[in-house]
Amino acid sequence: MKTQQQIDDDRMKAAILFLVDNYITQPKLDEIASHVNMSSFHFQRMFQEWVGVTPKRFVQYLSVEHAKKMLKETHATLFDASYEVGLSGTSRLHDLFINIEGMTPGEYKNGGANLSINYAFSDTPFGNVIVASTDKGICHMTFADEGREGALERLKGSFPNARYNHFLGMKQQNALFVFTQDWSKLQEIKLHLKGTDFQLKIWETLLKVPSGGLTTYSDLALKSGYEGAQRAVGTALGNNPVVFLIPCHRVIKATGVIGNYRYGEVRKNAIIGWEAAKRE
Repeated sequence: MKTQQQIDDDRMKAAILFLVDNYITQPKLDEIASHVNMSSFHFQRMFQEWVGVTPKRFVQYLSVEHAKKMLKETHATLFDASYEVGLSGTSRLHDLFINIEGMTPGEYKNGGANLSINYAFSDTPFGNVIVASTDKGICHMTFADEGREGALERLKGSFPNARYNHFLGMKQQNALFVFTQDWSKLQEIKLHLKGTDFQLKIWETLLKVPSGGLTTYSDLALKSGYEGAQRAVGTALGNNPVVFLIPCHRVIKATGVIGNYRYGEVRKNAIIGWEAAKRE
């Protein structure tokens, strides 16, 4: 039997999916609330708590024209902000400086035989996640949509020979604070990732896209030094081992269409809307 929190989460996801499918018709509040069997008053309050903006404002974020506007602003100013100074954007925007350290060839090839990995589960505004770290940094953070056992097996599949400890350490806690704290007050987050040189370069470049900003597959390829490699970029994003921290949800189509996401179009729209709200 589902908990009340799970029921509420399902309602909000259904509402977002409804808006994704119908935003062109500009649905009224009563219509959206009725779709998820809620009163307008309670739906408005819950939606704003869950997503961070009102349903009306969220519909604006789903607009292709809004996405195009964000792309233009990002390309003109924010995307080229200095990586060395901590990914700072405008005076209203504070982004984390996230440092990536790639695993050694030995760690990469032997399945993490010499690694001790702490892992834990945590709820976020967008679903339950599993977050794991080595002594060098966060090595894994993904949505646990398949349940805790399935999520843990997926983690172990990436590092089959590592030692595992069910423990929430400071590295993991600091990473999870991105969902609840003022980012300007957080410590630097370090990542310890398993990836090819190409993947690491794509992920590092993507970190320069600030919260509330968007980019395209082609522009990300160009900025990474791999002009024309949009399809390979898409594959690298699909292999992103740390959801949200490496913000693959900020990559959309050049037309302004939000597009697909490894963890679902509904969740991608929710995250983009949530970040857009915090940017303003």
